Amino acid sequence: MAETAPLFTPLAIGATSLPNRVLMAPLTRSRAHDDGTPSELALEYYRQRASAGLIVTEATQISPEGKGYVGTPGIHSEAQVAGWKAITEAVHAAGGRIFLQLWHVGRISHTALQPGGQAPVAPSAIRANAQTFLATGPADVSAPRALETDELPRVLADFVRAAENALAAGFDGVEVHGANGYLLDAFLSDRTNRRTDRYGGSVAARLRFPLAVTEAVAKVWGADRVGLRLSPFGTANDMGDSDPEAHFSEIYRAFDRLGLAYLHVVEKFPGAEVTAEQAAALTRMRGLWRGAYIANGDFDGATAADWIARGRADAVAFGRPFIANPDLPERLRLGAALAAPDHNTFYGGDARGYTDYPFLDRKAA
Repeated sequence: MAETAPLFTPLAIGATSLPNRVLMAPLTRSRAHDDGTPSELALEYYRQRASAGLIVTEATQISPEGKGYVGTPGIHSEAQVAGWKAITEAVHAAGGRIFLQLWHVGRISHTALQPGGQAPVAPSAIRANAQTFLATGPADVSAPRALETDELPRVLADFVRAAENALAAGFDGVEVHGANGYLLDAFLSDRTNRRTDRYGGSVAARLRFPLAVTEAVAKVWGADRVGLRLSPFGTANDMGDSDPEAHFSEIYRAFDRLGLAYLHVVEKFPGAEVTAEQAAALTRMRGLWRGAYIANGDFDGATAADWIARGRADAVAFGRPFIANPDLPERLRLGAALAAPDHNTFYGGDARGYTDYPFLDRKAA
């Protein structure tokens, strides 16, 4: 279809060549085993979606401390690496490309999910007005403790080991999760970072730890195989910033200097409205990023193609549409109807609502 044609021009993001610009966004599905190994169903789930220009996996914790929800996978043990390696091999055999999203949840966790029942860690000891999910159901997150300055090298080392493990698991690259109120995002925001050491205060100081993490991950992979996810106007997980455009403009510039493969920006959250002022600010900030720019947030094929045609984004990451449409690129290319996802099966469970969504019937398309 002509209106979606811009979605189907090839794109190079860093060292990775993409056949199309319909990317699969990271989607937490909470189906991993208790030890953090991806389930056997995950292999089929990702293989089915290999026609995406790029798959970015569900957020994957870098350490036991980094876990914040029941049923999420890790990348910090040999068994987890082996589980992911089987998935990357299946995706590659199907012609796909796949990046792992590296995740530390920070304060969005619960003592029941933490090693030894300890408090979650955060830049500052500020409890979030947010919930997580335990084996028993939804629960308010626990009060965090502030990371000591001398602990930060340990957390950085966890990111490096996770990056090394992702390399061993055969991924094509990694995405550093700096969005949605998790640890690195909490360092960036003045609402959640009240530190008085060299990692708090000015934007440059709040940037220091997320920037160090990303630089260290880039040393493992090469900057051209590392992406970064940010959410400048995000309010998820009780987030916010006193001056998002001014602060994140400086943040964009700092990360842009690293020469990363791409910047992945959550421009809109499901159910949230983007004001005209925010939309204008996001457009201005887009101009500060010189590399590949991936937009995310409630797009359909026509609006995604329009943004790409106008240079507002280089690619678009689709979330929920990829849940119910494993062959989403083909459906968008043909202008075919999209299946609707079953919200009741988003998190946890078995194959239902995970690997049983049908592919397009080409005879009926």
